[in-house]
Amino acid sequence: MSIEKKSSLTFYRPDFESELKIPYIKEGVSAGFPSPATDFMESGIDLNKELCKNPLSTFYIKVNGNSMINAGINNKDILVVDRSLEPQNNKIAVCFIDGEFTVKRIKAENDCLYLMPENKNYQPIKVTDENELKIWGIVTYVIKNL
Repeated sequence: MSIEKKSSLTFYRPDFESELKIPYIKEGVSAGFPSPATDFMESGIDLNKELCKNPLSTFYIKVNGNSMINAGINNKDILVVDRSLEPQNNKIAVCFIDGEFTVKRIKAENDCLYLMPENKNYQPIKVTDENELKIWGIVTYVIKNL
């Protein structure tokens, strides 16, 4: 009998060969009071290049689940993950623990490490000597569908 486990994350590599340029207005848009219109100059932006500071170590990952909703990470969001960044306390990371991938906040205490969900319906994961843990990468951006 075979039991298949559904991964909670789906991995993608950025396509740096793409020539797709999306129109980009550098001046931004006011989220407070309306600002006077400037000259509306458009230029192109390549999100692969904009969001990937370390292209050889960056991946996109689709989230399946809701354990991180209070950190603004929802089901089907796309995470930009940089494997070259050092894990630090309070950073959100993609972790490989005991053969499974998960995204959680790193919480380091005196002699203990926890992988913290950002949803009260989920329990923290206390990392012990019995666990096999690899911090696979640090989340740098969240891309969401509104």
